[in-house]
Amino acid sequence: MKAPHNLRKACASALSDEVMCAAVGKMANILSFVRGAAAASYPGFEKLRDWGRDRKMEVSANLEFYARRFAGRLEAAGGVAHFARNGPEALKIVTSIAADLGAVSAVKSKSMTTEEISLNEALLDAGVAVTETDLGEFIIQLAGEKPSHIVAPAIHKNRAQVAQLFHEALGSEPGLGVEELVRVARRALRKRFLAADIGITGANFAVAQTGTIAMVTNEGNGRLTSALPPVQIVIVGIDKMIPELSDLPGFLTLLTRSATGQAISSYVTIITGPRRQGEEEGPRQLHVVLLDNGRTSLASGPFRQMLHCLHCGACMNNCPVYRTVGGHAYQSVYPGPMGDVLSPLLWGMEAYGDLPDACTLCGRCEEVCPMRIPLPDYHRKLREIREEAKGAPPGLKALAPALLAGHPLFYRAGLGIVRRILSRGSRLPSAILPAVAGEWTICRELPEPGQGRDFRSWWADRQKGPDRNGEKS
Repeated sequence: MKAPHNLRKACASALSDEVMCAAVGKMANILSFVRGAAAASYPGFEKLRDWGRDRKMEVSANLEFYARRFAGRLEAAGGVAHFARNGPEALKIVTSIAADLGAVSAVKSKSMTTEEISLNEALLDAGVAVTETDLGEFIIQLAGEKPSHIVAPAIHKNRAQVAQLFHEALGSEPGLGVEELVRVARRALRKRFLAADIGITGANFAVAQTGTIAMVTNEGNGRLTSALPPVQIVIVGIDKMIPELSDLPGFLTLLTRSATGQAISSYVTIITGPRRQGEEEGPRQLHVVLLDNGRTSLASGPFRQMLHCLHCGACMNNCPVYRTVGGHAYQSVYPGPMGDVLSPLLWGMEAYGDLPDACTLCGRCEEVCPMRIPLPDYHRKLREIREEAKGAPPGLKALAPALLAGHPLFYRAGLGIVRRILSRGSRLPSAILPAVAGEWTICRELPEPGQGRDFRSWWADRQKGPDRNGEKS
């Protein structure tokens, strides 16, 4: 079991890093803007979202059927399918393949599923050196860190930090610009591509009809990882299944416009089986590890639609909490709104029971999710589950506010009391409120009382006619 996460402590630490906060906020703003523009420019995007949700509902209702169908088609095309019930089984499969090959080096394209099972650490323990070849992943690997975003893993670093890191780790000149940094990374990676015994990738989609895997990248590293090494290993969650090859264009449109605002990504790599006789590129062996790791259980429960997630990152880019504290504050492979829900479901409420609180319930995540996953509802449900596990009757914490807001007289009286407390200065609330609302006030500052009249009295006078200043209604 993972050590319990402390959201408040992690957020306090994140907020002290001004460089990180600025870098995350800037990039999230950019990704949010381009996503909105890309969606608006595509006629019928909202109908496409409905179609995508319906197709994924079909898959999540028949998860084992589609996974078995994919495995059969893959093996008919010459590949090898492996089923792993959990992370340890997946690691055993991959390290056994590496041992049988006598492999000592591997190159790897970005894959959150491999992060989920800590594949790099397992291969290193087995004597296999793994190089991350996505530029962002390469940067954080050199820095000894974990991804802070599922699409842009190094979103929390600025150019100056990367230049200093490359200077220290790769011996490049200090203070390089972006283009020079890319050239440094390319030179460092080229030799590793050519020498690798194994190429390791994830997959954005797995087509059950044909046994095809599809990878979406904006760098050539994914294609080189799958084409150059003699053996390719793909680790893919069974939730990535789609029924037919004809579904792929629609899902690609939803993914790329939601993730990076592109009509299509720079590279879409589609692989069906290993290299065939007469072909000059591609792996001689293709192994696909189909990972369950709790996904079958999710499919039969109230959080089933989490299996529809395309890992586009749109919910993070638009989340006020993520944009403020960044991804590392979540202390999980999956940060942001989708991580608030998925982490407790995969690794238990004991470890991540406080993550559902990392949500303002503004609803922006559901608004931009290409699969229309009801993330705010899931946050509320997990909070209820957590409180019920503590012995609280269902809905108890929401009862008092609901009663107060449901009766105008009580509501007006409550507002009057709060205004009087606030008008006496900050010392009185800080002494009184923690006793009655400690969990709420411990991480919030109360606003200063407004000057002049309150809204309700102003509105009442306005409804009567000209106000005290002679303004007409």
